[in-house]
Amino acid sequence: MKIGELAQRTRTNAPTIRYYEEIGLLPVPARRAGGQRTYDEPDRRRLAFVRQCREFGFPIEQVRSLVKLTEDSDRSCMEARSIAQVHLGAVREKVVELKGLERTLADFIERCDAICYGGPGPDCVILKDMAEPVSGDAPLTGRRKRR
Repeated sequence: MKIGELAQRTRTNAPTIRYYEEIGLLPVPARRAGGQRTYDEPDRRRLAFVRQCREFGFPIEQVRSLVKLTEDSDRSCMEARSIAQVHLGAVREKVVELKGLERTLADFIERCDAICYGGPGPDCVILKDMAEPVSGDAPLTGRRKRR
């Protein structure tokens, strides 16, 4: 199949396929006499696997490890579990960070509702407050009392 068909069958796009080839996640494809790339069913399966890994948010290096695992019958599939466990830990850390960001943004909006009077941007006390140095891990909003 041509790259367009492969892209369609895997819900990917041609530039992504070429990128995965360039970084070694996909093998260099065979070429027709005119230079067009050609792919077969194993290429489709591998690309579908890589795409699924990326949808799970695995970084490229972890995807590379998982791809190699699928090709090595001497390695245990428990390695995939270990890779997923590491990634899950990173995802959970990110969730904590995002929840903190959510609270900070909600506080910012709440503070805007309480303090802002809708005047010109340069006079906004909250925007001015954001330009002041932050001490320690204090959130950007509500870090000091307004006069």
